[in-house]
Amino acid sequence: MNSPSLPAPTLLTEQAAWLAAARGRLLRRVGVARRRRILDLGAGYGAVTGELVRRGGGWVTALDRELTAVSQTPALNVNGDARQLPFKNAAFDLVFCQCVLLWVGDVATAVAEIRRVLEPGGVLIALEPDYAGLIEQPPEIATRDLWLAALARAGAEPEIGRRLPGILAAHGFDVRVDLLETTARPSLTRLEFLQTLPLTADEQARLARAEAAAQALTGDWAQIAHLPFFLVTAERP
Repeated sequence: MNSPSLPAPTLLTEQAAWLAAARGRLLRRVGVARRRRILDLGAGYGAVTGELVRRGGGWVTALDRELTAVSQTPALNVNGDARQLPFKNAAFDLVFCQCVLLWVGDVATAVAEIRRVLEPGGVLIALEPDYAGLIEQPPEIATRDLWLAALARAGAEPEIGRRLPGILAAHGFDVRVDLLETTARPSLTRLEFLQTLPLTADEQARLARAEAAAQALTGDWAQIAHLPFFLVTAERP
């Protein structure tokens, strides 16, 4: 994969907590307790792996491109790339990924590999963002253009959320799409994530001004930052 190094485990843990309710609904929908062979694709430091281990009905394999990260997960750990999965055909009945396909570069190849390692009736759950749809208010805290430029510079696909359903359908998946429906007071953690991306000096200065503006605002709904997330369930027929 072409992404930079993983963000700090604390950031990934906070991100996983933020998506916990949406993730839980998707896992319940596909009957995670009945799934016997689960792949946590792009597991990182295991922010979600333990949850899959607790809720699943069998064994969990955690795969990531960074071996030092994935070795810390509570599962069978494998170093590998989403575009060339080191597993036999039909090896899993559930593949889970969260903010992973954003980074793979060649998403169509990764989707083809996911389809290959899923058994018929197996399911992919993917939670992926769409930074082109980022909503921010007031304008002083806006960082959308910074995200789009920095993600593209890092080799990511900022609009993966809106693109993913069509790619999955083209590979023969039966696709269902939900959207993250809630908006809450934005956390400055989102700007910490942005700081992990390659930014120019001018972009760093713009980010500092946006962070200062965000810190100065107080009160409920004084600021809004809503990042659309596509919550995708895709079954291999």
